[in-house]
Amino acid sequence: RTRSAVGTWSIRVASGSGTLNEGPAHEKHAGPLAAAWSGSLAAPDASQSRMPERLMVHPINPQSRLIDKAAAVLKAGGLALVPTDAGYAMAWSLNGKEAEERVQRLRELDSKHPFTLLCRQLSEAGRLARLDDPAFRLMRSLTPGPCTFILPASSDLPKRIKNSGRSKRRDIGIRLPDHVVTRALLEAMGEPLLSTSLLLPEDVEPESHEAEVVAERWLRWVDVMLDAEDCEPGPTSVVDCTGDAPEVVRQGFHPVAL
Repeated sequence: RTRSAVGTWSIRVASGSGTLNEGPAHEKHAGPLAAAWSGSLAAPDASQSRMPERLMVHPINPQSRLIDKAAAVLKAGGLALVPTDAGYAMAWSLNGKEAEERVQRLRELDSKHPFTLLCRQLSEAGRLARLDDPAFRLMRSLTPGPCTFILPASSDLPKRIKNSGRSKRRDIGIRLPDHVVTRALLEAMGEPLLSTSLLLPEDVEPESHEAEVVAERWLRWVDVMLDAEDCEPGPTSVVDCTGDAPEVVRQGFHPVAL
């Protein structure tokens, strides 16, 4: 069977020229972008209602004002770039259907492509997925950390996610990221976020851990970026917990041993 949470990982963007204009002390706004696009890449999504914001947040002691500002964008249906312990990722709210459609258009994904849930704690993951004893013990030993777990979906998984792309989703990818900024964002949201890697169709390897590179290539397509400087490279390791015993189906930048 197909490993639902394991996708292809790669991207190299034809860079459109752009500028970053200094705003208030902790905020930068994306300036005008020239039309230097190649292949199937399109200009920034027309559904964006305002100019993207780049919020310069402290990587250890994130400013609550900036976290709350990013959370408000997500709660309004926006799309964000967030730092994790395995590179930056795009994230959106559980109800952010339009943001998800923007991701699908950008990455040229069909409606069956599964996205990963970012959770605050193990109890939250246990509400959205069914955890047997081996999976629970394994997750407790490896989280928070740069590991994605493929788990059987529970009946509490939101209907929009469960029914997306097929009659019923039987499994789901879940992460508990070990990055103070994204954990603060999850607390401000009060619920998990959906996420995906920074990969365009032509990419072979993600280049998602250097904040400046991420901003240059990806800010034009989102509504807000929480810039917490460079973070640990990805990808995550992936552990499939849907079989008789947990199985590592991909070793990430930080390998795991079961």
